[in-house]
Amino acid sequence: MNGEHYFTASPASSDERRTLAVTLAGREVEVETAGGIFSPDHVDHATAILLHEVPEPPAEGHLLDLGCGWGPIALTQALRSPGATVWAVDVNARALDLTRRNAERLGLDGVRAVTPEAVPADVRFAAIWSNPPIRIGKEALHALLLDWLPRLVPGGAAHLVVGKNLGADSLQQWLSLQLGPAADVQRVASAKGFRVLRVTAAARAS
Repeated sequence: MNGEHYFTASPASSDERRTLAVTLAGREVEVETAGGIFSPDHVDHATAILLHEVPEPPAEGHLLDLGCGWGPIALTQALRSPGATVWAVDVNARALDLTRRNAERLGLDGVRAVTPEAVPADVRFAAIWSNPPIRIGKEALHALLLDWLPRLVPGGAAHLVVGKNLGADSLQQWLSLQLGPAADVQRVASAKGFRVLRVTAAARAS
């Protein structure tokens, strides 16, 4: 697998743009895509499983798509919750440009496609949906998740889709250990070799 989309801010591969017909949030839409990003030719299987299994996102507040690619998760969040602000985060400049253009194409004004450092430090998320970049390596993945999961609002939930053969069960155990009483970590779905993990931030004591 070409790892360029995980590690490269400016991909060297061709930036030839093309349109792709996909179904997002129950709607048939056309999006723009290109090489040098994750899954440029379709909604990948893991992301499709995630989008099938997640509950409706909160209608308001801040939502996060961590590792947005061309935007299938962020666009779905925005289509389902047009009153929310959706942060589509990626290190790949081409992916961010595509997500911005796709949000504009679909009239989704609430999408903010930005690099991780451009998200204001005080923003807290009502929901996080992610097909995280497992192949960046365990250490980098752990650092990534520990950066973002603690930014859930009390009672907010993250849904992560991870391949069983890529360590979904051990990741669930690790998250439970690392987050401790601050969050509840559960496996909420299993399909076609993938697990969907839900991390729910502890509610504030009354």
